[in-house]
Formats: sequence, structure tokens, C-alpha cells
Amino acid sequence: MPFARMKPETLQEMGVVGAGGGGFPTHVKAASRAEYLLANGAECEPLLHKDFEIMCHHAAEICAGMATMRDMVGAQHAKFGIKEKNKEAVAAITPEAAKRSIEMVSLGDFYPSGDEYELVYLATGRLIPAGGLPLHVDCVVNNVETLYNVHLAEKGKPVTRKFVSITGAVKKPQSFWAPVGTTFRELIAHAGGAITPDFGMFVSGIMMGTLSFDLDDVVTKTLTGLIVLPKDHYLITRKSAPLEAMNRIGKSACDQCSYCTEFCPRYLLGYDVQPHKVMRTLGFTLSGKENWSQWGELCCACGLCTLYACPEDLFPKEACDQARQTLRDAGRKYVQSHPVRVHPMKEFRRVPLSMLRKRLKVEEWESHAPYRSDSPNPKQVRIRLKQHAGKPSTAIVKEGQRVKAGETVGRMGEKELGASVHSSIAGTVKYITDQSVVIEA
Repeated sequence: MPFARMKPETLQEMGVVGAGGGGFPTHVKAASRAEYLLANGAECEPLLHKDFEIMCHHAAEICAGMATMRDMVGAQHAKFGIKEKNKEAVAAITPEAAKRSIEMVSLGDFYPSGDEYELVYLATGRLIPAGGLPLHVDCVVNNVETLYNVHLAEKGKPVTRKFVSITGAVKKPQSFWAPVGTTFRELIAHAGGAITPDFGMFVSGIMMGTLSFDLDDVVTKTLTGLIVLPKDHYLITRKSAPLEAMNRIGKSACDQCSYCTEFCPRYLLGYDVQPHKVMRTLGFTLSGKENWSQWGELCCACGLCTLYACPEDLFPKEACDQARQTLRDAGRKYVQSHPVRVHPMKEFRRVPLSMLRKRLKVEEWESHAPYRSDSPNPKQVRIRLKQHAGKPSTAIVKEGQRVKAGETVGRMGEKELGASVHSSIAGTVKYITDQSVVIEA
């Protein structure tokens, strides 16, 4: 089947969604029209290396998927964003990109180079409107693993595996394919087990991921990896603090130094994000709080203010999260009145990954996560019905039913935003809930 003839609906049926963490259904992007198609291979989260490994080992499939998406959206230009320091990945991607007239875009080793707004600006010179999408400036952006899955979808293969990176306090940090629905317990065992009895897991990143202690949680199509750290680590202590405690210390200790704002990547790109002003919401109620909340509306939740910029270890990012909720509850939406204009100090305030790792106290846990070809072999998988932005899919199987690997077990209703989900193993449907389908091998 020629690339250009694949329909967007095929991507929905094959379950292709944003594999970099967002989970936005790819068929929606494929149905749009854009001048630029951009591949996001930046991978700027500290200690995660799955995009690097998948680019090294699956360059041809990724670039083939990118050519498919380019044809589907009718893009005149295709650009591949990749960090210059990742020389092995650059060497693997470059010849495959050249075969398909895809231009390489070198990125620096800073955080967050993988932010869509940042990538669009670096690759095209265009600034997305405040609160807007890449499509508003004629761009479509896809993570590299998403493009790999686009290539598989064209061959009629649904998303049943996830490429993950397991690093930190494990015996053998590594990257590998894991069946969707595999438990975190089995992922860590596949990496040789944890080297400390008491640990926490940062799911899909330290900066923008979540802290979890649930080893029975499972792999989804948006999981990028696990970072295992000892339970007494500085970051786990910080992330475990109750929200009330974060607010209390912020209310009493914030001296409005504005470092959080001055280092904010979105502020430096020209957007009205001012976390130091949002911190004032902690001392206001009712309408006063709503007024200060507007400065958090355009926050991208990168976490740089909380985990790097603040000299007093306060929580501006969490204050911005609450500010957005305050605005939603009040039925208000902040609209930036002035044009987006890059700050003159932007290039001089980038945060190198090396400095960020040092600030996070994770330098000792930084290591390669080499590709391992074998995968976990779970006896049971829990397939979540919602692994994407939008609504959950609806289970279309019954308890006791035999299913094949790759068989559809959940499908979206007509005109609903989402994507189908599939069994990652052959087996029998053990039980079904409103959240998942459990299958035994």
C-alpha cells in the first residue's frame, strides 16, 4: 500500500497515539494539513534514554513513518530534531533521513529542548500563538516512537508494545520493548531488580512525570520509562510533600526574587508565564487569587521553576497547577494581549542537562540504558481502556473470551476522541472493569 494512501482512520484503529507522553491520537494530526512535519527526538528528561536507543536501532522504520506522515498532512518540509551530542543516533538517522528528503535539525543539550513550542521555534523560526498549537503555525510534531508506530500501522500492525527505559537504582539500566499491560514490577525485574529495598519510581520522568510506589501499575502506550531512586532521595522527599505543606512554606518563604520567572522557558520564548506572581495566589483568596492566577495559565509544567530555579526549594510549578484550576473553576481564560516576542536573554539562560542533573542530585544515577532485544514475558496483562487523550475506549470483548495478540479489545465510539486498544498477548479475558481488560496468557 503506497504511503499516501493510508487513511487517518487506520491510525485510530491501530491504536497509534503520542508515544512521548502526551497520548494525543495521531489520526487527528494525520487528518490535518500543514507546511512542516517535525520529528521530536530531543528527549530532554534527565536519566531517560529510550528515544536515543530507538533512534539508534530503528532509524529506518522511524524515517519511513515520518515520510508517511509527511504525505498524509501534505507537508512541503520535513525536519528531524535531534540533539547534536547524540552522535550514534545522528549517525543512524542521517542517512535514512537523506533518502527521504528529511532535513536534520541539531538541538543543544538543554532542558526542555523537547518542548513543542521550543522545537517549532528552533526548526522553523515560528512562534506558536499564546495558548495555541503547532498547527496554528502550519506545523505538525510527532515523537520518534510515534512515527515508528505509524510505519507499523501501515503494515497492519497495532500498538501492542512500548519502548521503555529503566534507569537509576537498578542493577542493569537498559531499554527494551515491553508488552502493553506489563507491571512495573516485571519491568524492574527485567532490569535486574532494584539495588535498594526501599525505593520510589518516577514514571516517565523526574521533571514532568509522576512519583509512584505502585509496583502493580502497568505499561501504557504513553509510558516512556521508569527512574528508580532510593526512598530517602532528595527528589522523592520533595515530591512526596503534601500540597498543603507546599503552599504553607511558599506563603511564608517566597521573597519574590523572580528567579522562577527569569528561567521559565515559556517566559523566555515570549509568553505571559510569571510563576513568581502566581506564588502570590498562596496569600490571596477569592478575586485576588484569581487575578494572580492568570500568570500561570500558559505554564507548560516543565518543572524547571520548582526543581532548578528556586533558591529556596519552593514549589512554583505546583502553584501554577493550582492557578490554572482556579481559573477553570471561575470560568475564566487568560488571553495574552501582546504579541509573542522572544526575550533577548533567552539563549543565555538555557539550562544544560549536566547542571540540571547536579541540581537534582542524580549525577550518580546517570548511565547508559543500552538496548536489550528480549522482552518481559508476562503471564497476565492489564490493558487500560484509556491510554490516550480524550475518552476511554469501550471494551468489545467478554469475560472468558479467547483473544490473539494484536486483537482489538477496546474501540472508540463514532466521533469520540481516542484510539483503539489491543491485547498484547494471546490468552483469555479474565475480567473487565470500566477501566481495563485483564488477559491471562
